[in-house]
Amino acid sequence: MNYETLNYQINDRILTITLNRPDKLNAFTVTMANELVEAFERANADDEVGAIIVTGAGRAFCAGMDLSVEGNVFGLDESMAPTPAELDERFEDPDMISGVRDTGGRVSLAIYACNKPVIGAINGVAVGIGATMTLAMDVRLMADTGRMGFVFGKIGIVPEACSTWFLPRLVGLSQALDWVYTGELIDSESAQQAGLIKAAVPAEELLATAEKLARSYIANRSPVSVALTRQMMLRNSAAAHPLVAHKAESLAVFYTSQGDGKEGVKAFLEKRDPQFTARASTDLPDIFS
Repeated sequence: MNYETLNYQINDRILTITLNRPDKLNAFTVTMANELVEAFERANADDEVGAIIVTGAGRAFCAGMDLSVEGNVFGLDESMAPTPAELDERFEDPDMISGVRDTGGRVSLAIYACNKPVIGAINGVAVGIGATMTLAMDVRLMADTGRMGFVFGKIGIVPEACSTWFLPRLVGLSQALDWVYTGELIDSESAQQAGLIKAAVPAEELLATAEKLARSYIANRSPVSVALTRQMMLRNSAAAHPLVAHKAESLAVFYTSQGDGKEGVKAFLEKRDPQFTARASTDLPDIFS
């Protein structure tokens, strides 16, 4: 598939998705949202993809929503007047998807649902949706010259892309509120100190560092084990009681111990690299109630 706003390239099981509107500082559009959702769903179903890196073309990661478009810049249908009950009832209706639901949130949910590790390689400025879309990713690396900003209050709107769920979990409620209230640009040092990013990296080394990290996540690893681990971490960490985690982990260990787990134990005892055969696209057991 060809994309208007993205580059999609797989190299040795690592998929790099590049936001590709460099002349617009990769400003976000409804088309980009739809293409990102499709790209993550495509990657999730492709066993040739082990891990995903998301970066930007040119000098920016993403300068936020493209505010130059005509009409409602967020692509929303102002003739509608949805209530919470109506949104619940018609959540998957096409007109609700296109006219009401937050485009950034649709992207974040697609990342959340993905069974592959996702690394954000933030190569430059990342503001608004450019910042919030990275929160659903597993790890963020930032060029040491990069900046992030949750600038919604400055244009009279609110945080989106499920960021009010993700950001407090990453940096704590007080820090999240401070950044959103002020809308200040956050440099790489401050982002790292707060735990928002894993590391600040010289810009010329960013992609190579991200690729090395991605390789460490998937080399000699069972794709099924990686997929289940990602989903258990995301879901169980938000559960109300550890019993939820115990139930999911019990089923996950039960089934993986009979699949790739046997090969993993055998390879360990024989002091060789494992040859895992289970496929994340077809062999994931049902472990969540």
